[in-house]
Amino acid sequence: MSPLDELKLLLRPAGGGLYLVSTGRAEQVALQRRFYAVDSDEDVTRAFHDVLACIADAKVVMLGIPSDVGAGFRRGANLGPQSVRAQLLAEDPEWATKNLARGVIDIGDVFVVPQLLEDEMLAEAQLQRSRRALYPDVGEAERASLPCSPLSIAERALALVQRINPRAKPLVLGGDHSVAWPVVKAMFDGGKRFTIVQSDAHTDLLEERLGIRTCFATWTWRANELLGRGGRVLQVGIRATRFTKEHWESTLGVRQWWASDVRRDPDAALRELLTAARARGEPVYLSNDIDGTDAADADATGTPEPDGLAVDWLCTLIDELGRSPGLVGADLVEVAPLLGKDGGRRTLEVAARYLRHSVDALLH
Repeated sequence: MSPLDELKLLLRPAGGGLYLVSTGRAEQVALQRRFYAVDSDEDVTRAFHDVLACIADAKVVMLGIPSDVGAGFRRGANLGPQSVRAQLLAEDPEWATKNLARGVIDIGDVFVVPQLLEDEMLAEAQLQRSRRALYPDVGEAERASLPCSPLSIAERALALVQRINPRAKPLVLGGDHSVAWPVVKAMFDGGKRFTIVQSDAHTDLLEERLGIRTCFATWTWRANELLGRGGRVLQVGIRATRFTKEHWESTLGVRQWWASDVRRDPDAALRELLTAARARGEPVYLSNDIDGTDAADADATGTPEPDGLAVDWLCTLIDELGRSPGLVGADLVEVAPLLGKDGGRRTLEVAARYLRHSVDALLH
């Protein structure tokens, strides 16, 4: 099976990663037809396959991972990818078409079995049952090697993208923050070396949570270990944690700029963070948890926190990172529209703005 053929098995058209049969299905179909500018489900599939065929020449590859199984408090980030795309289309109906001309392609969604997270957490019997459900037309021998949980599918899909086009930069729409882990893992295994800049209210630096190795609270710990510590993880916006900045920096070798540091002197914090990001001469992977932003502008998330980062400040950070040292990839996670007091309106406006800045920075 070619990498492209495998991607057709692993992914669904943009907005199609949520398994819907009745409730919500009409909205999903309408979004897909608007997104691909077509009139039928068959045309959606054809257009989706046409986009996949563009991977070889792409500069940026967008992927939705609509999974919130790795969350911890309030759920709802599974609606993030679909809702952010809808917001982008509402602001500019030709969003997808314009980006395609710039070398930015949306390869759709990981298809999510909503009770699963990562294949290593599953018994063999469950793996077999899920594989039969997901890949009914694939021979048993070939099916046995295919992933079936969202994080495992995402890692495989991004690895396949790198095989087709090592220059393509991933831009992932989550989902809860656990979806950042397969992006980092796939890039690292593909030979890329980079620094992580993480905007977040929380550190996500637990080694495990209730015995779980990969979730919203542990992905950064795993990424930090994978990259070799030594200041390759830079966190900004922290303000909800049981321990001090000194604890995290001294025990795990990360660097942190807490939200209070940024709010006290935004210009100085920006200069210091950019200096640290540029120190190694490595590109940056930007992981943007929407709860790093102040809850007044982004309350539609599982764990909104007050006194966070200003939207303009974070947009400036994204722009500057794109200029130097450059971005190797990015994500936008934890957008949960239904949790917002205004139905997610303001949060989605902010998320769309962040995504536009991230695309521009990745193309810089």
